[in-house]
Amino acid sequence: MSCAQTIADYAFRSIGIGERLLPRSDFTLCQQITLIGSGMIWNVYFGLLALAFGFFLAVAVALGKAHPSRWLRKPAEWFVFVFRGSPLFIQFFLAYEAFVLLPKIGVDINLGFVEITAETRWLTRAWLGALIVLFLNTAAYSAEIFYGALRSIPKGDIEAADAYGLTGWTRFRRITFPTMLRLAWPAYTNEAIFLFHATTLVFFSGFPAWQQRGDALYYANYFADKTFNPFVPYPIVAGYFILLTLCLITLFGVFNKRLNRHLPEAHRRRLRLRPNIIR
Repeated sequence: MSCAQTIADYAFRSIGIGERLLPRSDFTLCQQITLIGSGMIWNVYFGLLALAFGFFLAVAVALGKAHPSRWLRKPAEWFVFVFRGSPLFIQFFLAYEAFVLLPKIGVDINLGFVEITAETRWLTRAWLGALIVLFLNTAAYSAEIFYGALRSIPKGDIEAADAYGLTGWTRFRRITFPTMLRLAWPAYTNEAIFLFHATTLVFFSGFPAWQQRGDALYYANYFADKTFNPFVPYPIVAGYFILLTLCLITLFGVFNKRLNRHLPEAHRRRLRLRPNIIR
């Protein structure tokens, strides 16, 4: 089988398109690169959706944590404390066990005028259950980053906004939110990179890969078990994530330049990759 045929058969296997059966023998480098690359689709899926939805929750939690009202501040503080204080792998495990306990036929929700049944069986699948865990985890870490940025906004900016009569939503939209993003963006970039790296933990969690449609590490482990040689598939996974990291740095760098476009060149905050060794 040529490499072109292998790519045609296995490039989208992880999402159910192409050859159904995995190769059993005579594994080629092209097969390993193609199938592991196919699994990367799921890693990108987990990272993108968790980052997108987590951003909005993180902003809300950060604002709640900075709010003077105890009823808003304390729930936000506990949310951040719980998800930052516990290991991500334990969160995967506890979430899976909790989702398994839910009725598989669904949960009835009475809205008064109509009763609907919410499906719960999909929560035990990786594509939804693991995504929820990653979404909550990154929201907690990002909220702490945004909260620190909120506390770091120069008082002169707020005083200038007050002098111009900007209050409430207008001041938040034009002054507070853009300044918070500008200050938090370098640290938030590192959180985004770590989130994509953390998607590999889905393979070790209790969430199963449905019909062998796993992530990159799922296929790397398959080849390592079959060939008894981990020094080919796992470096391939690392190579894919290095490329993904470079793409993230480039994309976030573009947003960083736009956020700092009004500042002199000497005062612009540059992105610096600072991997989290221990989290």
